[in-house]
Amino acid sequence: MLSINADTQLWLMKSEPDVYSWDDLVAEGEGTWDGVRNHLAARNLRTMKEGDLAFFYHSNIGKEIVGIATISVPGLTDPTDPEGKWAAVKVRPVAKLVHPVTLKAIKATPDLAEMELVRLSRLSVCAVRLPEWEHVLAMAGGTRPGVGA
Repeated sequence: MLSINADTQLWLMKSEPDVYSWDDLVAEGEGTWDGVRNHLAARNLRTMKEGDLAFFYHSNIGKEIVGIATISVPGLTDPTDPEGKWAAVKVRPVAKLVHPVTLKAIKATPDLAEMELVRLSRLSVCAVRLPEWEHVLAMAGGTRPGVGA
């Protein structure tokens, strides 16, 4: 079971799986979350703290939450930004979901209608409230033992 205390913030981070997938993160062990060029998403990245948790969401292909990552190094300047204005963080994989949770299933769940993933569909880094987090985990059947299992 994941340890979520009062200081842990919860997030959802989108990545196109043909560009950078859950399996890529697992293979690397730690990855830099960069290339974000939306002001609200960048503010979310700047807000993150070490130990925060994030759902790893495959966008475009699959459109599903597949795993959970943790923020390992917050407060970075995006290395892909030559002007140094945009934010980045490093993430590590924590656990794969037993069953991916699709965007379609989330949208069909009234208790998740206010989730930023639904309301702000183009936002690549979203905040997630604890009840939403718990509901998605229940829909997934929990997490698998081991990171990439």
